[in-house]
Amino acid sequence: MSNGVIDLISILDLEQIEVNLFRGNSPKTRWQRVFGGQVIGQAMVAACRTVEGRLPHSLHCYFILPGDPQIPIIYEVERLRDGKSYATRRITAIQHGNAIFSMIVSFHNDEETEFDHQDKMPDVPPPEKLTAEEVAKQPMFRDMPDFIRRYYESDRPIELRPVELGRYFGQKIDDGRIHVWIRTAAKLPDDPALHMCALAYASDFSLLDAIMARYGRTLFDKRMMPASLDHAMWFHRPFRADEWLLYAQDSPSAQGGRGLTRGQIFKPDGTLVASVAQEGSVRQRKL
Repeated sequence: MSNGVIDLISILDLEQIEVNLFRGNSPKTRWQRVFGGQVIGQAMVAACRTVEGRLPHSLHCYFILPGDPQIPIIYEVERLRDGKSYATRRITAIQHGNAIFSMIVSFHNDEETEFDHQDKMPDVPPPEKLTAEEVAKQPMFRDMPDFIRRYYESDRPIELRPVELGRYFGQKIDDGRIHVWIRTAAKLPDDPALHMCALAYASDFSLLDAIMARYGRTLFDKRMMPASLDHAMWFHRPFRADEWLLYAQDSPSAQGGRGLTRGQIFKPDGTLVASVAQEGSVRQRKL
């Protein structure tokens, strides 16, 4: 296994310290606050540990306070419902005695239905055409910013292959529609719940970029102060998070220091496996 997948598994491997009470740790990074996807993924793991025979179908969460990566996060699970078809859990993440994050996850028994439709997958280049070697053939790559080079060079838990590279050079995308191929850095165990938690972790990557793309800006701009406010996710069909998935994103609105983004996640064969929505704080620093 690569270091990336070991890191992800260790991030999602919570310690149970009491009934309905779990402890998660943060990886050693230079980040000053905990990555939002980490808290989502860990909270999902905590919820899944309290439910048997069902998988999550939706989650809704709020980021309340920034997480401190230097100390563990305590996850408290409340068992709100255990019905015939659905189970519901509320998870609160706690640090320094304060709630920093709150999430509700709903679980459902899989069932057959006569209703089965989905949106069509966007037509974009496959991930094989977006490797570092392929991108290096483009003239612009010689002047590629360091933060983009790190997409291809770092051993992060999630591999990212952006499709619209021009937006990192100031190109505006009027409708804010951007696409990123994602997958875990290496193979995961055959546990559907773990793959859902891994995708929930990855779902917070690059989502606010769809707002910036309308203006030819990026979240790496030091003038920006981006932050996730709330996050919702729906799981539609089976998938593996260690195989390439297309994350199609757009931003229908931004106003009042907040921006709304949406995402659809597809398998390479066109199967829609999940949908995401997030509102974020998008403010510019006062110089």
